[in-house]
Amino acid sequence: MMRVVAWAWALWWSLAWGTAAAQVTFDTAAKAAILMDFRSGQVLFAKNPDQPLPPASMSKLMTAYLVFERLREGSLRLEDELPVSEKAWRMGGSQMFLEVGERVKVIDLLRGMIVQSGNDAAVVLAEAIAGSEEAFAELMNRKAESLGLTNSRFVNAHGLPDPGHYMSVRDLAILARRIIQDFPEYYRFYSEKSFTYNGITQRNRNPLLRKDVPGVDGMKTGYTEESGYGLVVSAERDGRRLVLVVAGLESDQQRANEAERLLEFGFREFREYRLFQPGATVVEAEVWLGDSATVPLVAQQLVAVTLTRQARKSLVVKAHYEAPIPAPIARGTPLGELEIIAPGLEPFTVPLVAGAGVQRAGVVDRVGQVLGYLLWGER
Repeated sequence: MMRVVAWAWALWWSLAWGTAAAQVTFDTAAKAAILMDFRSGQVLFAKNPDQPLPPASMSKLMTAYLVFERLREGSLRLEDELPVSEKAWRMGGSQMFLEVGERVKVIDLLRGMIVQSGNDAAVVLAEAIAGSEEAFAELMNRKAESLGLTNSRFVNAHGLPDPGHYMSVRDLAILARRIIQDFPEYYRFYSEKSFTYNGITQRNRNPLLRKDVPGVDGMKTGYTEESGYGLVVSAERDGRRLVLVVAGLESDQQRANEAERLLEFGFREFREYRLFQPGATVVEAEVWLGDSATVPLVAQQLVAVTLTRQARKSLVVKAHYEAPIPAPIARGTPLGELEIIAPGLEPFTVPLVAGAGVQRAGVVDRVGQVLGYLLWGER
């Protein structure tokens, strides 16, 4: 039988009738934008979040993700030297000014692609990993699918305009969050304010990094005439990290202003509320024919929600699970989920697993439990 255990921080009617009052109103000149809480993945603000748009150089986040994977698995090393092809050398747009035929270290190519937004560096890395940029684009598309990026399609490694090359701001935020989560050892490249190669120094194009906006430590800009000015940026303050994406702005100054306004809005209006520590018992679920009458259901990670103070009053948390749960039960077995609902935010769920193992009861105890159930409905 499905069981639902709920905790409400306000009367149930406030969830139904108080949503409009609890939601914070905000507007931006960006064509599309999304503000995401890093820890939970909650969307705090969104405007056209799923509209496919030309991402320009912001799509280099996916190129970097695939390079980071190769570095992690050992098929590529930061000190490896890769050859510069004529195609890479002839790339237009932003460059790190590579010379055809030279060999360049992976670490320099990464910094050239991330800090200087070098299209030539992106092509060298793509050709080294997949043999051609076209084959690398297919790897990008496969990775996008596996990461759950539902409104993204890649045809190149750098983001120069192509009708078949697009991403949504939600997909960009998901990808940025995954880079920070999956490759913290390489995220440091995104905080570099300048990089010098072959005697040419170029500044990081991230306007909030250049302005020293508190907490900002990455990530990537994008601009073409077709895309307008875009930015993926992340910042951490007092243990809270936010990920922001803006797209389709009219100037570098407008991009900087809108991104800073949205970040300040996120840190000012929202607070993180910690509900359950990792491994803490959320609920005790009944067990059928086990050597214990119940099993604790726990979340393996910190369960936290980021809300406005007003929305916090209408927060509702529900534990969903089937009970009784038949023994034996192995520790860590998925058994249910925790649903978190609050006004103005997209609901999200957290898996619940067995916090302890439960063995089958002995024969005598099993018979007793069955008889008890038949006679009195007890387990």
